[in-house]
Amino acid sequence: MLLACTAAGEGFQEIEPADLETALAADSAPLLLDVRTPEEFGSGHIPGALLIPIDELPERLDELAAFKERGVITYCERGTRATRALELLESAGFQNLRLLAGSMSRWRGEERVENQ
Repeated sequence: MLLACTAAGEGFQEIEPADLETALAADSAPLLLDVRTPEEFGSGHIPGALLIPIDELPERLDELAAFKERGVITYCERGTRATRALELLESAGFQNLRLLAGSMSRWRGEERVENQ
């Protein structure tokens, strides 16, 4: 279920954690982008996520070119950095942008974290 974002994610659609696995299993699955620090990622992340810290994202947009039309779902710890990432991606012409509802803090609360 997609909902309009509020507060930090204003203007972007949210995807519920319960719907994330289905979205990522689709034939034309979006990219799941973790924009936290490597340390945060190492302490636990969502399986299948690509780590590009928010501070590195502007210089690494070319790495995401295959997902420009296919879509990107972002998350961080609470949503602020993920929303900034969506704004950056939108300004670079990316489409089908979504924010993980509740970000990592909610995902962690539902105990779906993969540790590395």
